[in-house]
Amino acid sequence: MRRALRRRRHARPARSEPLATDPAADAEPGDSPAPPSHRHAPDAATDSQVVLVPVAGTPHDRQRVTGTDVHAWLLDSDPAIRWQVFADLDRAPAEVVDAERQRVATEGWGARLLAVQDPDGTWAGALYSPKWTSTTYTLLLLHWLGLPTGHPAALAGCERLWDGANYFDGGLNLAKTIRQPETCITAMLVLLARSFGHDDPRVDQAVQWLLDQQLADGGWNCETVRCGSQHGSFHTTISTLDALHRYETTGGGLPVSDAAQRGRAFFCDHHLYRSHRTGAVVDPAFTKFPFPPQWHFDIVRGLEHFRTADAERDPRLADAIDVIRQRRRTDRTWPVQRGHPGRSWFRLEEPGPSRWATLRALRVLNWWDDGIRA
Repeated sequence: MRRALRRRRHARPARSEPLATDPAADAEPGDSPAPPSHRHAPDAATDSQVVLVPVAGTPHDRQRVTGTDVHAWLLDSDPAIRWQVFADLDRAPAEVVDAERQRVATEGWGARLLAVQDPDGTWAGALYSPKWTSTTYTLLLLHWLGLPTGHPAALAGCERLWDGANYFDGGLNLAKTIRQPETCITAMLVLLARSFGHDDPRVDQAVQWLLDQQLADGGWNCETVRCGSQHGSFHTTISTLDALHRYETTGGGLPVSDAAQRGRAFFCDHHLYRSHRTGAVVDPAFTKFPFPPQWHFDIVRGLEHFRTADAERDPRLADAIDVIRQRRRTDRTWPVQRGHPGRSWFRLEEPGPSRWATLRALRVLNWWDDGIRA
């Protein structure tokens, strides 16, 4: 059995079609806690969740890490990790960061994802589902890996998304099961278009639609259009804030800063992850931070937005910062946590210390501590 599994890992799939796994992954973004069977335990995904794509070499994910060599361990990794270490932890010169980032397209995880793109520009032959191998979620992963702006494969994928979406006065939808505009999907498509440089006049229309959907509490909720919900969703709000920030920082023409500030105030009012009424944790899953986050909110993703936007270090965020500190292991790393249920092209990390979790936690904590010291 093990021999057969090893042979399978080195056999290229006949089509870029993933294995069937947990149907819960095809549920749409919402704010309700996952049922107990779908709560995310802090371990790695099983082989049944993974489409195995061949690779010439992999990082040394199972090596033991000591507290003194965390930085070296982070750098002994994929270009997607290295360039972000250079940029966010080392604050290296731009030319060093850019040179390493260019390698995302030709080596490691980024190259593996680009290799399984379909000839028509999609991934897995689909725009939005299956999760997490469709065009939308593969491009999201490439965005988080840092595939440079203007890459032809990403632009082809963006074009397929924007041309294949259903439009509703600026709002977009790709989901087959929903007949209204979808806030999370609209935000994701704006993020991808601005991240990869897809020039389309419909982007401004989508951004205006997002601005019009902001709720009185400062948040956004994909259930507002469908069900009339008037309370912001943590998931929808973080997706929209990320999209608005990318739009603003890439030269978008519409004013979005006031809306973004109100969106961040929504999170501060909730101490990032708690009920504004009772103070209770809204969902225990919010305190875990698997990578990639997909459409989900978690405390690290929320704080990454505050860091990227160079927002004020609001004292109401301190509780979430403490949770991250407490999750650190004795070897000074953070562990791999089980990903959100669904299909993936390949496993990014083996069980044990996680480079992604460690990188993301360190840069959030550095941002927070630098601001407090200032």
